[in-house]
Amino acid sequence: MGGNGKFRWKSIFSHRRSSSSFRVESKEPPNEFICPVSGSLMADPVVVSSGQTFERVSTQVCRSLGFSPVLEDGSTPDFSTVIPNLAMKKTILHWCEESGVRNSQAPDYDSVEKIVRALMEEKDKEKPPQVGIRDLLAGVSDLPPVNFSHAVTELGHRPERYYTSSSEESVIVGGSPGTPLPFTTRPGCYSSSSSSCEVVENEALIQTLGPNSSISQDEKELLSKLTSPDVFKQEEGVISLRKITKENEKIRVSLCTPRILLSLRPLITSRYSAVQINALASLVNLSLEKLNKQKIARSGLVPNLIDALKGGHAEAQEHAAGALFSLALEDENRMTIGVLGALPPLLYALRSNSEITRKDSALCLYNLTMIQSNRVKLIKLGAVTTLLSMVKSGSSMNWLLLILCNIAVCQEGRSAMLDANAVGLLVGMLREKELYSKSTRENCVAALYALSYGSMRFKGLAKEAGAMEVLREIAERGSDRAREKAKKILERMKMRGTFNEDDDEEEEEEEDANGGESSFERGGLRLSRYRNGGGRSPRSANTTPF
Repeated sequence: MGGNGKFRWKSIFSHRRSSSSFRVESKEPPNEFICPVSGSLMADPVVVSSGQTFERVSTQVCRSLGFSPVLEDGSTPDFSTVIPNLAMKKTILHWCEESGVRNSQAPDYDSVEKIVRALMEEKDKEKPPQVGIRDLLAGVSDLPPVNFSHAVTELGHRPERYYTSSSEESVIVGGSPGTPLPFTTRPGCYSSSSSSCEVVENEALIQTLGPNSSISQDEKELLSKLTSPDVFKQEEGVISLRKITKENEKIRVSLCTPRILLSLRPLITSRYSAVQINALASLVNLSLEKLNKQKIARSGLVPNLIDALKGGHAEAQEHAAGALFSLALEDENRMTIGVLGALPPLLYALRSNSEITRKDSALCLYNLTMIQSNRVKLIKLGAVTTLLSMVKSGSSMNWLLLILCNIAVCQEGRSAMLDANAVGLLVGMLREKELYSKSTRENCVAALYALSYGSMRFKGLAKEAGAMEVLREIAERGSDRAREKAKKILERMKMRGTFNEDDDEEEEEEEDANGGESSFERGGLRLSRYRNGGGRSPRSANTTPF
């Protein structure tokens, strides 16, 4: 799309929005309630693979016609997968009720098809004129003869030097003198690379933003390197971006632009380890700011991060896990990350040789399991058995217990954990108090507390495991947090019914106040601690940018 394409699209959206029928008493709905394609208040919102939300009918029409619009922020949506955005639908209905606006009705297929065809025509008008074969051949005779002598220098030995991401010292890569920089080790399913074709495609995407869009001099210099077909220029660009985004949060906000994000897309899956590592580290730095988290998720970079976590260089996997964790701190990103397939590789990364990868993957899963859809996905993946076996082996117990506490919030999770003998394992850990830290014991009590909610089966399993004696001791001599929960578990176990009705009513009120999430402190870690990323690093052991 050339020239003033962005502004033409904006005028089309603005015109449709101003003329739509949902305007009552001059009350305009928030922009996020409006479908970017139909321009109307969404009645059946769905999340697409690239993270944006559309009216369901709009995605059906666009997919049928093979059309992918360039949105106002310069991103291009991917309609290959859609999932209902129930949170958005509920929010829109609440806004309609509060504003006195009639609930929106989904537009009919034909009317949306007309809109999409009009957008397609508008897009076709902005395409550059096609040059015919005869026109190309006509100029051949005017070209100077080709000189192949320069090709000799390309075949000679090229110094194999590059910068590592952990330091700026130049290192020599081993290998035979006649080979280029070696590819990093990848599993067979990994196929992405930073080829010249990707760079050309990336430049074309950046050009769709139009030459009149504001761009700083720093961004221009970075883009010239990040989009270069020369791998050494790319490496220089990502190292520079990593340095400047480490120093200043204002710079992190100003440089998180559609152009920069698009240019990073092929680089974070580059087969050149230095390029990949520094590109991912730069993305982690950009993601530290709350204002940037949704921008990054909606730019289509999440699938690339998942690929890097699956098969990237060891240090690249650390950064990929850190970036996903940082993005998962934003409530709006959690469903998108889960839908795009991050759960299986994150679960696998819990067994990584890198402690940083293990911890950041666990923290990412902890945040993702704040919502029901991701809990159910993990349960279907058999995660409960995996997590319990890892807890039993003593690997990253505290973080894994927090995930299990989240899973136990839902009925499906409690059933799966009871089936896997979670009660016996947790009671056994509490009985061997000298082997575990205070925080681990608190997390075990929190997990038992979640399992005891509304379950007669828990009562029988707990008695069989000898939980009464252990819980009484904790209720008398445990920490304040553990004592409170132990007492409530004992009260529930004494009840003849399935649960204490007074406790149930209190927790329902707490869940309503927290958007449907149980407010008990899972493992002693308050939900608000990691709720927002702010300007902090996602690293559990390091609070500074990379």
